[in-house]
Amino acid sequence: MLLVFLGLGFQLLAVICWVLIFAHAFQRSLGTGVMVLLIPIYNVVYAFTQFEHRRKGLILAGAIGGLVLAVVLRTFGTALLPPA
Repeated sequence: MLLVFLGLGFQLLAVICWVLIFAHAFQRSLGTGVMVLLIPIYNVVYAFTQFEHRRKGLILAGAIGGLVLAVVLRTFGTALLPPA
């Protein structure tokens, strides 16, 4: 159960980081923001190539690493739960 909650924490971190990236894209232009929001691979490409922030490395690590850790921890956490 602890792994599930830890995974949810990492997922919340990833969502916050992605919101920062989406906000930057929408500030750039509406078309770019819509493309980043609706095309799944383009948001990763945009984050690495055009996203500009003083803490870009930490935000990208939180967005991508947090998402991967959230999936892994929540998967293991739910697999280890005893059957009801």
